[in-house]
Amino acid sequence: MPRFESFRSNQIYLRAGPGFQYPIVWVYHRYNLPVEIIGEFNVWRHVVTPDGGTGWVHEALLHLTRSFIVIGARHTLRATPTATGTPVAYLDKGVIGVIRTCQANAPWCAVMVDGRHGWLRRVDFWGSFSGEAIK
Repeated sequence: MPRFESFRSNQIYLRAGPGFQYPIVWVYHRYNLPVEIIGEFNVWRHVVTPDGGTGWVHEALLHLTRSFIVIGARHTLRATPTATGTPVAYLDKGVIGVIRTCQANAPWCAVMVDGRHGWLRRVDFWGSFSGEAIK
């Protein structure tokens, strides 16, 4: 820990504490939204969302799929891990996809968005740690 996981459902309740007795502070409607796990208590996970929100989620509402969310402005998904690679798609801020692989300390990661495979610069998305290897 910390580590990344993602939402398993289109409706996730983020709670103020680790239990159903705590109030809901946020409701998220984004399947596969990446979240950073920063704490654990029994079956509850303390998470940080891409927008900086924090709260507690039951472990059953998370899965190990390594997803990402595009940050900043529009970015280009490329056929090769170079700035001159052929464009595969243009990804706007907020687009969610799946990380297929990232080499340790590599600036580009292989990703998939809506069935399209390509390469995206690590600085263009949220969902991995700097220099992290993902297989």
